[in-house]
Amino acid sequence: MPVQANLSPSVVASYFLAAFALLLVLLKGLLAALFSGLLVYSLVHLTAPLLGRRISGQRAKMIAVALLSMLIVVLLSAAIWALISFLKSDAGSVHVLLQRLADIIEASRNQIPEWLRTHLPASAEGLREMIATWLREHAVEAKTLGQQAGRTVIHLLIGMVIGAMAALYDTTTPSNFRPLAAALHERIVNLNNAFRQIVFAQVRIAAINAIFTAVFLLIALPLAGINLPLSKSMIAITFFAGLLPVIGNLISNTVVVIVGLSHSLNTAIAALIFLVTIHKLEYFLNAKIIGLHIDARAWELLAAMLVMESVFGIPGVVAAPVLYAYIKKELSDRALV
Repeated sequence: MPVQANLSPSVVASYFLAAFALLLVLLKGLLAALFSGLLVYSLVHLTAPLLGRRISGQRAKMIAVALLSMLIVVLLSAAIWALISFLKSDAGSVHVLLQRLADIIEASRNQIPEWLRTHLPASAEGLREMIATWLREHAVEAKTLGQQAGRTVIHLLIGMVIGAMAALYDTTTPSNFRPLAAALHERIVNLNNAFRQIVFAQVRIAAINAIFTAVFLLIALPLAGINLPLSKSMIAITFFAGLLPVIGNLISNTVVVIVGLSHSLNTAIAALIFLVTIHKLEYFLNAKIIGLHIDARAWELLAAMLVMESVFGIPGVVAAPVLYAYIKKELSDRALV
């Protein structure tokens, strides 16, 4: 329920501290730790009440929630390890995917319109050379990216442990906060709610997209006598890219249409029509799953992502929907929007 009242010094201080903390997270590359911590925190809060109905006694409840937190951290760690293993395998390797896409573009040059053909490399080898040249020119960034990937995994694990510890304390210890601590707790709760609304909803939308894409690639096209390569990789890309609102669809759509060219131009056009239709339906999903929670439209999220990307780069794109939902929630609570 929105409230409109004079802000106490503790509440004002909590806003400044929250803004400073979020800015520090973006500037120092701690977004993975923050999101992994919020994910574990949210999962524990969602499942802990089920334990409370079956377990009596404060000590028993604390042990049960601690075991639940450990289980969630282990399962998420296993999922991260499985994803890394998939990306290193031939089926999920980005290098292998780029090579296959280069071969597909070369084989499909005669089916590509002339205006588009002039903007593509002359051959698959030319495309590979273009990619290799870009990598050489950005060797320092690539090396830094490799080092950053290791740091990100460590941040994910540390963030999950912190989230589990915070959830354990929050669900088993009676709250008796002083004014500033109470105000900061309110900021954290609002941020966690924004994260849960956006991320959990986007996971559902990405899963629905992946299911429809799987039906199209693995059922509809084979029934028409068309078997596209990289079908499983494209389904995985559709899901993981779909976790990014709006821009993720562009990434997955581009890959699917390019692979569709490996069969024929008509197949690529059919894939494009199918994807556009599915994503038009997704706008209704966004309106129902996300919009009803934060009253945000696709153009609002896209504008937030554009601004955040220009200031913070890729981390800004990832953080934008959650931070936008959080800021809108805070403003709404103060009856400002």
